[in-house]
Amino acid sequence: MVDIRAAPAVSSTSSPGVVVSFIEWSPVFAGAVLAAALSFVLLAFGTAIGLSATSPWPNTGLSAKVLASIAIFFVMAQQIGSFLVGGYIAGRMRTRWREASQDEAEFRDGLHGALVWAVGVLIGAMLVTSAVAGVAGKIGQAASQTAAAVTAKSDPVDAVTDVMLRPTSATATQPAAGTTSPAAGRAPTAAGNDETRAEISRILAAGVASGSISSESRTYLAQVVAQRAGISQEEAQKRVDAAVTAAREAADKARRAAVLTGFVTAAGLILSFGAAWWAAVRGGNHRDTSVPARFDFDRRRRLPAS
Repeated sequence: MVDIRAAPAVSSTSSPGVVVSFIEWSPVFAGAVLAAALSFVLLAFGTAIGLSATSPWPNTGLSAKVLASIAIFFVMAQQIGSFLVGGYIAGRMRTRWREASQDEAEFRDGLHGALVWAVGVLIGAMLVTSAVAGVAGKIGQAASQTAAAVTAKSDPVDAVTDVMLRPTSATATQPAAGTTSPAAGRAPTAAGNDETRAEISRILAAGVASGSISSESRTYLAQVVAQRAGISQEEAQKRVDAAVTAAREAADKARRAAVLTGFVTAAGLILSFGAAWWAAVRGGNHRDTSVPARFDFDRRRRLPAS
């Protein structure tokens, strides 16, 4: 009876003159696909938990800061864990090269884990790109006033504009005494209101981007606010100044969020790279030492009877 375990493994020196690649893509793709699938499942599970931890009712659910901290930790943990599994599979399933030294075998196993990480990152980037492109296409095809209104409400500058143009009373439709406005003498219409709001938003956005708003723009904004809100020119000027400050704070908050997202993403990818390399080396070591691959952790079942 032939002992299959004792049969020599294929090596790069068994066929002189034949160039053999030391990179095996089959275990690499297997590990990358498994890592991507596991990451998707964990993200869906984490999203469900996050939604269950929030509540629209006051004094219930987790606060926004606590929820954001938990979300950052979970995203990094699931990413690292997914690449740990994918790297281990690649290292475990890679063909053993008997002529290589222990250090060389560990390097080759680790390199396969790094390739799992690279392919997994590319798969994730392609999925994100395709999803964004699909959403953008649907938005372009289904552009409507309702969709535009929903999109506009998500802009922090529009929220600042709402506060700035808020009337002091429900009947404040005429400009206050002693104020003038480019729109004076004309009845406000829905189209005119939208155009005015869009113009104000552009002025605020341009002022935040450039770092300052000209005195002419400030005066014009104050005149429009005085007419729309039914307040004095002096009070309108105060609202404009407060709106400019609020717009700058919103822009700075968005900038800090983008910086934090970039750092967290980069840190997660770097740690995932190290996790995939280490797991592939461990998988290769278990392959070479014939450690059983089991899903149970009861070591007593593996111990020989005394």
